Amino acid sequence: MQCTSKMFNQTKHKSRIIHSWRVWAIYMVLAPNLSEEQVLKQACPSCDATQLCNCYSMGLDFIPLGLTGKITTLNLSHNRIKHIRSQDLQQAVNLRALLLQSNKISSIDKDSFHSLGKLELLDLSNNSLDHLSPEWFEHLFALQHLHLQGNSYRDLGESSPFSSLRNLSSLHLGNPWFSTIRQGNFEGIELLDKLWIDGGRLSQYGPGSLKSVKKINHMIINLRNTNVFSAIVRDLLYSVTWLEVREIKLEIEKKSLVQNSTLPFKIQKLTFKDASFTDQYISLLIILLKEITSLQELEAIDCMLEGKGNWDIKEIASSGQSFVETVSIINVMIQNFHLFFDLDGMESQINKLKRITIASSRVFMIPCKLAKSFSLLLYLDLHDNLLVNNRLNETICEDSWPSLQTLNLSQNSLKSLKKTAYFVTRLHKLINLDISQNNFGEIPDVCEWPKTLKYLNLSSTQIPKLTTCIPPTLEVLDVSANNLKEFGLQLPFLKELHLAKNHLKTLPGAAPIPNLVALSVRRNKLNGFSREEFESFRKMELLDASDNNFICSCEFLSFIHHQAGIAQVLVGWPDKYICDSPLAVRGVQVGAVHLSLMECHRSLMVSLLCALVVLVMLVLVAIGYKYHAVWYLRMTWAWLQAKRKPKRAPLKDICYDAFVSYSEHDSDWVENIMVRELEQACPPFRLCLHKRDFVPGKWIVDNIIDSIEKSHKTLFVLSEHFVQSEWCKYELDFSHFRLFDENNDAAILVLLEPIQSKAIPKRFCKLRRIMNTKTYLEWPLEEEQQEMFWENLKGALKS
Repeated sequence: MQCTSKMFNQTKHKSRIIHSWRVWAIYMVLAPNLSEEQVLKQACPSCDATQLCNCYSMGLDFIPLGLTGKITTLNLSHNRIKHIRSQDLQQAVNLRALLLQSNKISSIDKDSFHSLGKLELLDLSNNSLDHLSPEWFEHLFALQHLHLQGNSYRDLGESSPFSSLRNLSSLHLGNPWFSTIRQGNFEGIELLDKLWIDGGRLSQYGPGSLKSVKKINHMIINLRNTNVFSAIVRDLLYSVTWLEVREIKLEIEKKSLVQNSTLPFKIQKLTFKDASFTDQYISLLIILLKEITSLQELEAIDCMLEGKGNWDIKEIASSGQSFVETVSIINVMIQNFHLFFDLDGMESQINKLKRITIASSRVFMIPCKLAKSFSLLLYLDLHDNLLVNNRLNETICEDSWPSLQTLNLSQNSLKSLKKTAYFVTRLHKLINLDISQNNFGEIPDVCEWPKTLKYLNLSSTQIPKLTTCIPPTLEVLDVSANNLKEFGLQLPFLKELHLAKNHLKTLPGAAPIPNLVALSVRRNKLNGFSREEFESFRKMELLDASDNNFICSCEFLSFIHHQAGIAQVLVGWPDKYICDSPLAVRGVQVGAVHLSLMECHRSLMVSLLCALVVLVMLVLVAIGYKYHAVWYLRMTWAWLQAKRKPKRAPLKDICYDAFVSYSEHDSDWVENIMVRELEQACPPFRLCLHKRDFVPGKWIVDNIIDSIEKSHKTLFVLSEHFVQSEWCKYELDFSHFRLFDENNDAAILVLLEPIQSKAIPKRFCKLRRIMNTKTYLEWPLEEEQQEMFWENLKGALKS
């Protein structure tokens, strides 16, 4: 019922979006003209032919029309429904759960539920029913859970209203006015998992009324009448396994609880909750409960003892041995707890106990004499009390608790781990020790512990650093919620290690803990872990690394995605493993992140890119070399430099008639024939030769450009050698840029030997064009024609 209610409550706020008054105003106006399905949609918007129909707290005055066989769950709780009619639920034949609690239902037609043969849960609690009718339930053959508490009926009628409910598993009934249970009221019920009776004013109980129920696993009854309590206990001796009595104030009644009853009994556990006891009744209750030989466990929760332990020890001791093995006392208030007696004389009554819990009850000490009497006790829980180190010497004295295996001293006021360890060395069979939520702080390097100790809980004890004080015999160690930044203890037998809520940045090393099976590093400062770290724990079966701030690096993601069986090992995977960085994937589950090749191999990609750039540069250099790109660049630079100078030098700066450009292979003809012919002519011509007239130490390009600018003409002596000799070592060719860019007739071409324009390299495109468009002089081999050649050349130089 509780789980179903929670499910419906989740949609509570959605249903409240349409206010009740508005819904009903529309309904009252339009209802006459609407079909049943339309009416249903208006009255309960979330109930439109769906399996789950939630009409929680919508101000409904009646069950909506148009309910169909498709609906399996109908929540009509917290409305104003007063009456359930025969036809209201007639079509809802497939209902499994019907919630009608917290309405104002005061009457139900006898056949209202007849069509609900598949109903498993019916909640009619907190209404105004003043009686229960067997006719309501006679066709509910599948009903398992029935809630009838909080109505106004005072009894269950003359007969059983539940006689047809053969499959009933849980029944909750009663109210503040419920006062009478009669014989036969529970006829028809044979087996109940849970029976809850709110009988705060129950004063009349027909003996044998509950005997018809053959088995009840857990019964809860709110009860104040001691006489009724005794009668109910007698009836339940053979049927109930766990009886929980609430709000009772026990008073003196010496009548036996097992009057005229025969063995064997079935009741095993008895719980008192919110009850009130006196010292006198405690003594009597202990004696009376000894008669229930099947009783193994006693529990008192949120109770009050109006006394200080002044029990009738002699009478208790003379009444025989108790069969109870487990006693739990939780949050029991004793106003004068500091005056509580030491229970001297109770030793014979406690030597059979095996498990004791005394929690949240302000216990500050257990007398040594009493502690020595728990000869068979295996489990002792004293958490959330007032124990201090100075009193442990009395509580855990020599020869006390001789069989104790598990001790819980958590949530006390212990401050010295060394003293605590020393006292528990007196427990020679101790295996499990919980001393969590004490304030130990710094711990020493050396401590004494029981040699049998295997489990130690030191969580939430303000320990900043672990030392060799921790016993090496441990198989389970819990040091969660401390201030630890590292873990390096040598614990060869350790199988479980809990390091949650600390400040660890890496997994602990595997070498000191070779047998580790389970590790928890939840909520630390882990950024990730590597394949090597993970695989170093060879016996690891469970790893809880959830709720850390993971850096989703390529290495970490590659390990996570490719490690076989990682999902079976990681606790909370994948929901609790979230990336904190990079920023692009923050908040995304680790298992869902896939980084690109560039993001994962940035260094490699940069290296490859650099290598590619170098390769491209080498290719460009090779191409440039092949296609003389350097030459073009150098020519461009020279051209830019030349552009800064005046187009033509003033006449006063002209020093030469011609600048001669020629190949070294043709120097014999130029220097011995042409220079002699021209410089010895009348009048003589002044020629500029690079060997003779260039300024020493001056950059060759500047020499060339200056010489051309200071010459009236530029004379090119062309030959095959000229073309194939890098054009006079490239430096002389810089003159072409300026010369041909000016589009003048200052160039004179002399072909020393026949040469085709096609043989001239393409980079000298302007020279090729000049040879195709202008007249040039050819050096004749015949002597008779040479005179004409010299005349033409001299004429060209003078023009």
